[in-house]
Amino acid sequence: MEEKLDLSRYGVRTDLAVEARELTNESTGAKEINGVRYETEEDNGITVSRIEILTAEGAEAIGKLPGRYVSLEIPGLRTQDTELQNRVTRRFAHEFHRFLKELGIREDAGALIVGLGNWNVTPDAVGPMVVENVLVTRHLFKLMPEQVEEGYRPVSAISPGVLGITGIETSEIVYGVMEKAEPDFIIAIDALASRSLDRVNTTIQIADTGISPGSGVGNKRKPLNKETLGIPVIAVGIPTVVEAATIVHDAMTYLLGHLGRQVNEARHPKAAGRLVPQGFRLTGNTRKITEEDMPNEQDRKLLLGLVGELDEQKKRALIYEVLAPLGHNLIVTPKEVDDYVEDIANIVANGLNAALHSAIDMDNVSAYTH
Repeated sequence: MEEKLDLSRYGVRTDLAVEARELTNESTGAKEINGVRYETEEDNGITVSRIEILTAEGAEAIGKLPGRYVSLEIPGLRTQDTELQNRVTRRFAHEFHRFLKELGIREDAGALIVGLGNWNVTPDAVGPMVVENVLVTRHLFKLMPEQVEEGYRPVSAISPGVLGITGIETSEIVYGVMEKAEPDFIIAIDALASRSLDRVNTTIQIADTGISPGSGVGNKRKPLNKETLGIPVIAVGIPTVVEAATIVHDAMTYLLGHLGRQVNEARHPKAAGRLVPQGFRLTGNTRKITEEDMPNEQDRKLLLGLVGELDEQKKRALIYEVLAPLGHNLIVTPKEVDDYVEDIANIVANGLNAALHSAIDMDNVSAYTH
């Protein structure tokens, strides 16, 4: 009996449940996963995916904890379209408010918002940036409750930093603050790692399973979840980095698409523009890479030799196996990360303000941020 090759230790890291499901589908070839419920919808440039892991079998297959995961994918965010950003804010607020209702969290329940990450490192600063712009009200309820109008709830917020700055585990800081502030639930915001260039700085994930600070870059700390803290923990994550192995893999995919298109045009001449990865804008006549552009198995072998015969999972594993021992599997972020992180942090902050306080809507939400 032939022994099956274990490629798990060469797997490309991802924090997104939607990508973990894709990886499982790629490796098994099955469209459905036992114990996992999945649905998706399109809404004017926004793709909303809902994944619910119902059983231990489903959790083991995907590699994520049982619970609910909602992802908003918005490739157009890189264009910095203000109208699109407003639509994303509105949809994020709607999805987050729906999340609170499904968890049974009351309209007047107190929240503690925790902005995880290192504010000195831009790709990791999304949590602290969100905290800067959320509306905090707990002190008003404590000091002048008679002045607080209807439609607001007690909200406090902290940016605990990282272990290398404070010398204290983030979970210990959060637990200490929680004991004094006594919130009913916690919202933890952190930067994530993705396995896809298309999803970097264009995706927001909401999960009710908590979060492990630093896990996206292989520096996993003590988790923040209901089991460790005793109250519900809702995680909001934004992927801001990818591994170098992902970039190499995606570049090979774009190369295959480009060469496959040329082969197809040679066999069936037709007018076509340049290929462009999803989420990017180039001048001139361009079109996105599609499955139709990819060469068949025989042409892949002809173009890339033995590498061309590998499936997606094995190709990723091979690239990781080559780069990791050399220390070249770097954690990479786009050069425009400053603008991207600031934009998406404002979207999340505005969305949280609108979702947590019924008195705030899209007509006045900008009055509470800067």
